[in-house]
Amino acid sequence: MELTVYLAGEIHSSWRQEIKEKAHSLKLPITFVGPMENHDRSDLIGEEILGKQPGSVFRDEAASSINNLRTEVLLNKSDLVIALFGEKYKQWNTAMDASAALSLGKPLILIRPVELHHPLKELSRKANVTVENVDQAISALSYIFEEQ
Repeated sequence: MELTVYLAGEIHSSWRQEIKEKAHSLKLPITFVGPMENHDRSDLIGEEILGKQPGSVFRDEAASSINNLRTEVLLNKSDLVIALFGEKYKQWNTAMDASAALSLGKPLILIRPVELHHPLKELSRKANVTVENVDQAISALSYIFEEQ
């Protein structure tokens, strides 16, 4: 069995790379997908595809359309979603992706520090598993592949 896992969350830190490396070291049969991690490319993709826009709001809307397409396709093809909420950045996209995963019936592992328990309590209750760090998420993933 092989899984495709969508990694939802902020793109400013190396948490995705950490998950990929840990999964690889455990030889877990997982393909990881997620949002565009190149922030400039993500912001400019709308104009690259649709042409120059008349202002920043239109530029953002054009990019959002293309990024939402990518997210929807990759979420639909995923077997499981891991959504990381950190403390440093606003996490609106993470919340949107986690909610979309739940709406699609995708299993969800929510990573959030204990300090974010209160603002994420409803989402946490809907997730299949809520953990506090990447190591716990990897342990949950690894357990899926354990033989009896």
